[in-house]
Amino acid sequence: MGEEWSAVGCARLGLLLFLCVCPDHAVNPSGSSPAIATDCTQIKQLNPGAGSGVYTIKPAGFSGFFQVYCEMLPDGGWTVFQRRTGGALSFRENWAAYKHGFGKPRYDHWLGLEKLRALTTSRGRQWVLRVDLWDFEGGSAFAEYQGFKLGNEKQAYKLRVGAYRGTAGDAIRGAYPGINQNGYGFSTKDRDNDGCSPCIFGDIAEDSCSLDEGGGGWWYSRCGSASLHGDWHAAGENVGWASGLHWNTWKGPAPYSMRATRMMVKAVVAQ
Repeated sequence: MGEEWSAVGCARLGLLLFLCVCPDHAVNPSGSSPAIATDCTQIKQLNPGAGSGVYTIKPAGFSGFFQVYCEMLPDGGWTVFQRRTGGALSFRENWAAYKHGFGKPRYDHWLGLEKLRALTTSRGRQWVLRVDLWDFEGGSAFAEYQGFKLGNEKQAYKLRVGAYRGTAGDAIRGAYPGINQNGYGFSTKDRDNDGCSPCIFGDIAEDSCSLDEGGGGWWYSRCGSASLHGDWHAAGENVGWASGLHWNTWKGPAPYSMRATRMMVKAVVAQ
């Protein structure tokens, strides 16, 4: 009996330990061996008990593996592609950095436009975008968009989103007419794809939304009311800045920079 436990029981214990402490791999429901999934939604489907953490994935058609943070929620597995919780990681990056990504998945980071596009171009599935926001007063809000997709690099990773639901307001389409960011390409401080040439706001002319809003990359239009890649501002110093983490349909009228943000996507069956 003791020898049987030594041979079989230890193997089971080892498997349990693997499942508990090694979330860097997706695991088959049977627990037979690690399996690389295409995204966090698939990981959750294969292993409903999977916990939130860093996993290795390989989207179909992508040339290599990469790590992502999976937020495992009751409604499925969400792949996090942006997180901001403080000012330690600067988002004042150029086109190449936004294309390939920066930061670490477990902490503040940007996954990268090329990885995000590869992740969300799977046949037979559509994607939901979720934006989570936290303020400095203990409040939180979210925005979800059906039909999230990106164009390729030649199209400047043009943003497309469908129907909105949430509590933060539809800042992508704008707090007022004429600043809809849906359908615009991504802009950085060294590659301008916004709709300003220039934009006139009162007596101020803006040629580059990225430069004028903190040097971060985003899907600017004229310039828009959503922009989560400006400078992070601490409590008590987070109101009134043109640069900041802005979602102007939730906070205002003065520019309000968020305490924390998270952006993530989840796959759903195409209708």
